[in-house]
Amino acid sequence: MEARVSLSVNGVTHDVVVDTRTTLLDGLRDRLGIFSPKKGCDHGQCGSCTVLVDGRRVISCLSFAVSYEGAEIVTAEGLADTGDLHPLQQAFIDQDAFQCGYCTPGQVCSAVGMLDEAKNGHPSHATDDLDPDAANPGDNELTDDEIRERMSGNLCRCAAYPNIVAAIRQAAGR
Repeated sequence: MEARVSLSVNGVTHDVVVDTRTTLLDGLRDRLGIFSPKKGCDHGQCGSCTVLVDGRRVISCLSFAVSYEGAEIVTAEGLADTGDLHPLQQAFIDQDAFQCGYCTPGQVCSAVGMLDEAKNGHPSHATDDLDPDAANPGDNELTDDEIRERMSGNLCRCAAYPNIVAAIRQAAGR
């Protein structure tokens, strides 16, 4: 069965007809020609297809496109709004946080979402010492272990992990 869906991607609204079983990833790539989200494992295990939906990280290979009618979807190429690179994109370049580059768009989108989650006081599995009485929940410092845990859903086959953590630290202002 097909459905018409209006997807807002990187600030542009697209009206597309998709099979109701079409994943967001396939809709972005096959219907809209947006190729930064990559099809890595197609099982939600590698994070190469990570995009931001209303500011939250989403594994697009496990999500149906019809579910995102009216949502604001941002891919790696939509992160910068002034023509300059997003601070995380620049940090990935500065810290040489990519090698083959295949996972980079998903890593960058995930890192943007992760930093926002941390800023808003969302704990992770590695969080054991958040100060619940902090005036600002985002004041709790992100350790390297915390960054690694929060980014654990994004795999890098080239093993650029130390540089990815350094890039995230740089973008977070540490």
